[in-house]
Amino acid sequence: MQNNAIKSVSARGEKTHIRELGINLDRWYAIARTTEVQTQPLAAKIWNRAIVLFRDSSGKINALEDRCPHRQVKLSHGQVKGDLIECAYHGWRLNARGECAEVDYLAENQKLPNCKIRSYPVQEKNGFIWLFPGEEMRAEKIDLLDLPEWEHLNYIATVSVIDCQAHYSFLIENLMDMYHGHLHDDWQAWANPVLDTIEENEHQVTARYQAQSYYKIDKIWSISQLFFKSLRRLHPEPLDVSYVYPHWVSTLGSDFKIYCLVCPVSETATRAYLIHFTSLNAFWRLHKLPVWFRKFIKDSCFGAAQKLLDGLVRQDVLMIEEEQQAFLQNSETKNYELNRALGSVQKLMRSQAENG
Repeated sequence: MQNNAIKSVSARGEKTHIRELGINLDRWYAIARTTEVQTQPLAAKIWNRAIVLFRDSSGKINALEDRCPHRQVKLSHGQVKGDLIECAYHGWRLNARGECAEVDYLAENQKLPNCKIRSYPVQEKNGFIWLFPGEEMRAEKIDLLDLPEWEHLNYIATVSVIDCQAHYSFLIENLMDMYHGHLHDDWQAWANPVLDTIEENEHQVTARYQAQSYYKIDKIWSISQLFFKSLRRLHPEPLDVSYVYPHWVSTLGSDFKIYCLVCPVSETATRAYLIHFTSLNAFWRLHKLPVWFRKFIKDSCFGAAQKLLDGLVRQDVLMIEEEQQAFLQNSETKNYELNRALGSVQKLMRSQAENG
C-alpha cells in the first residue's frame, strides 16, 4: 500500500509530508530523568525549543527558556544560587517565573531590568521530569502518561535512551510494526506475530497481535532468561502495542510491560526513553516478604534487561536513521506497506499535529 496517509493540508493550502509534521504542544513530554537534574542546570530540547531545567533550594524542579534575556546566551552554562539560576556571562539571576531577580552590579539609581523569559509547567513523577510546552492554561487539564509499575514492588525496571537523527514518525511506526522482529536476531523478544485487531480513537491506536514469546517468567530462576539465550523457549502470548499520543505502550503476555516516552527534538531528531518492566507477579511467595526486602530486590535488579534493551535500540536506531536519510535524499519515493496498523497511526499523528 502506498503511504496514502502521508499528506495533510498546511495553512497555505499546500501538502505537508508525514515526515515533516509538527507535534501537538498541548501534551506532557518526558524531557529528562529525575536523576539527570541534580545541583547543576541541565540543557534539554523539545521541538526546536531550548529548555533549561534546574532545582531550587527545596529541590523543586523548574523549567525556563534556555537563554538569558540580557545577551541571549544559554542559562544552562550557569549555576543555581538558592532559588535562582545565575547566568555564566554577567551573573544576572532569574527566578522560576523567568523574571530578572538580581544583578550584582546594579547601581543605586538603576532598577532591575523589566525583562522576562518563558517558564514552562513541569512535573516530576515516576522517575521522569515531564514538561508541557503548549498553552500554560491547558496544562492542568491534560493528564500525563502514568507509569504505575515504576513504584510497584512487583516490577523490575530497565531504562534505555533512544537518540536518533530522525523524525518522530519513523520511531512510532517502528514501535507499532511488530513484523520487524526479523531485524533483532539474538535480541528478539517475540516471534511470528499476526495482526489481529486495530482499535482507534482520537487519542490512541491499539494494534493487537497474536505472537510467540521467548520468555516465561514463572520460576525463581526464569529471570536468567534475560541473560542466557539457551534458556529461552517459544510459547504463544498476546502482544499489544498502543500509540497513546505522544507515547507508546506495549504488553507481551503477563510478563513484560514496555513504555516509550517520546520527546521530539526537531524535524530530524528524536529522543525517547524506553522503559522495560519485568513482572514478578507470578512469585506469590515473594509478595509475603517484608516490604523493605521486596524494595531491596526491586532496586538491586534495576537494569536487569539492559543488554537486551540496548541491543534492540541499537538495531532499531540504525534502521530508523536510514529511513530518514532516504527520505531526505528523495522525499517523492513511494513506500509500500502491508501492515494496516500504520495507516491508523499516521492518521492519529496528523490529527494531533493539526490540533496542536
